[in-house]
Amino acid sequence: MVGLSRLFEPLRLRDIEIRNRILPTGHQTFLARKGLPSDELVAYHEARARGGAGLIIVEATRFHTTALTDSPELVVVSDDCIAGYRRIADAVHRHGGRVFGQLSHSGRVSRRMRDGMRGVAFAPSPVPDNRFHTMPRELPTALVCELVAACGAAARRFAEAGLDGVELVSSHGLLFAQFLNPRTNRRTDAYGGSLENRMRFLADCLAEVRTAVGPGRVVGIRISAEEIEDDGLQAAEVTEICVELARRQVIDYVNATIGSMSGLGGSIHVVPPMEVAPGYVAPKAANLKAATGLPLFVAGRINQPQIAEQVLAAGQADMIGMTRAMISDPDMANKARSGRLDDIRACIGCNQACIGHFHAGYPVSCIQNPVSGRETTLGMLPPVTVRKRVLVAGGGPAGLKAAVTAAARGHDVIVCEAERQAGGQALLAQLLPERAEFGGLVTNLLREVHLTGVELRLGTRVDAALARSQAPDAIVVATGARPYRPEIEGADGAHLVDAWAVLRNAVNPGSRVLIADWRCDWIGMGLAEKLAREGRKVRLAVNGLHAGQNLQMYLRDHWAARLFDLGVEILPYARLYGIDGETVYLSHIVSGKPIVCEGIDTVVGAFGHAPEVQLEQELAPLGIPIHLAGDCLSPRSAEEAVYEGLLAGRAV
Repeated sequence: MVGLSRLFEPLRLRDIEIRNRILPTGHQTFLARKGLPSDELVAYHEARARGGAGLIIVEATRFHTTALTDSPELVVVSDDCIAGYRRIADAVHRHGGRVFGQLSHSGRVSRRMRDGMRGVAFAPSPVPDNRFHTMPRELPTALVCELVAACGAAARRFAEAGLDGVELVSSHGLLFAQFLNPRTNRRTDAYGGSLENRMRFLADCLAEVRTAVGPGRVVGIRISAEEIEDDGLQAAEVTEICVELARRQVIDYVNATIGSMSGLGGSIHVVPPMEVAPGYVAPKAANLKAATGLPLFVAGRINQPQIAEQVLAAGQADMIGMTRAMISDPDMANKARSGRLDDIRACIGCNQACIGHFHAGYPVSCIQNPVSGRETTLGMLPPVTVRKRVLVAGGGPAGLKAAVTAAARGHDVIVCEAERQAGGQALLAQLLPERAEFGGLVTNLLREVHLTGVELRLGTRVDAALARSQAPDAIVVATGARPYRPEIEGADGAHLVDAWAVLRNAVNPGSRVLIADWRCDWIGMGLAEKLAREGRKVRLAVNGLHAGQNLQMYLRDHWAARLFDLGVEILPYARLYGIDGETVYLSHIVSGKPIVCEGIDTVVGAFGHAPEVQLEQELAPLGIPIHLAGDCLSPRSAEEAVYEGLLAGRAV
């Protein structure tokens, strides 16, 4: 805890004392079942309370039927939810934490999918959003009043369940923010026009919530300090709103973020990727703290306790949102408190399994910590009944995860890595511009290797002879993959290189480059940025709908903006089929019509990878149980590699 004294000071809000300043903010987990808290959701939040979080804010809950969709979201429109929320409250309180509920309505910012069709989205006024392309219907005044009453009823259910507070989501361009915003609220009744009228919906809801929860519980709002959209709330407007709410004494704190879900640019800031600087929201949010005098919560790429301490020391905030940090390592707070900073599995901001799972319609998890979101099935690591000698072939993410998992269970484990450095393809990913943080995946795994006593042998390739000499009881094969190259006319006489060679600076790409991007992921976009930054003219030919098709959307959109600024030419629906000198021949993947690119010095192939299966076949005659993990099974991503490594380590 040395140097983190502020982070572990308690904070008192009304009758509630929060033991420290660490907060997982409200975030969608998709762990609800039929709109109610599930065993999985209870276990998820209990893990973070056990890990030392001071306050947990349960994800945005739909408090009125006009907000319901078919997504597995929490719903508080009836008393059926109380028992489930009581289980969450009891689990968090049992470990000394505090827990708030969060009430939200998306308004126009929703496809509102029901039974495969779009439903009616309601908003203050019929102003379309620029992300889901929804044209909402104006809320009748009577329905606005109904929403106010429903908000109070939902808060009452939270109170009856034993939650310590209620937060209204007025951030990210959602319904409360839409009412506050003169560009999206064009009403002429009592809920539109002047600032006082535009604030009326939120103020009425806050009054209903206060009445419902009583004087001792905490009531606050989450709000974007600025929404960063053309029709979004601006910083000065947000400050004016928060100052007025503070003057009226209707809220106990402000939970500040930035961005908006109503457009692609503002959405990037909802869950900013690793290319965004750590702690970047705090200086903007500090203005709200200074202006209102209220306790301020803040989030935005604060993934390390040291960064959180700096924000507190600068007086920029009073509570620190560390949501992804505690998805990656639920025990982060306890580790920080006991001074074990090097043992923290730091979030790398990849967005793949947290918000990426949400956007794909799956429950939350983490590429580094597959147990997140799976606490009920993977939370307990079974100890060994018979101690075995385990040999792991391959020191990439899959092999390292298998090794530390098996060792944590009690096995004796040796990892042999053919290269002089462990890490596999993660070592290549970290070489891209502003992607060095991805290397934290390897750093964190190597720390676990040290803590669990795994023997790591570098520059050692596993073969049948080595396996026989080690006499293992089980072998985990995690040998990864190698670059794949399809048949391409003229390739033998052309300057065609693979992506790995470019990342390693092993080739000279020349001044005019075409990247043939079959994977539609980070490799093509990352290489395009790298080469464009080096001053080369770059064309990115994507064998898919668009660049970054297989990336989480906030990362993809952030990268797309950078490539546009760098002048990278993107050719979608394009497959490479031939090269002739400086001419590259592509075909449109739907129409089959040719796309010809002249003046190309080098073609960089990002054609995917082929699994390394030779060792598996060589070891089979030995009769030793073999477990496969990662790209040697099928080339995919680090998420699957780590997950399968975990499963292999549990299985040996």
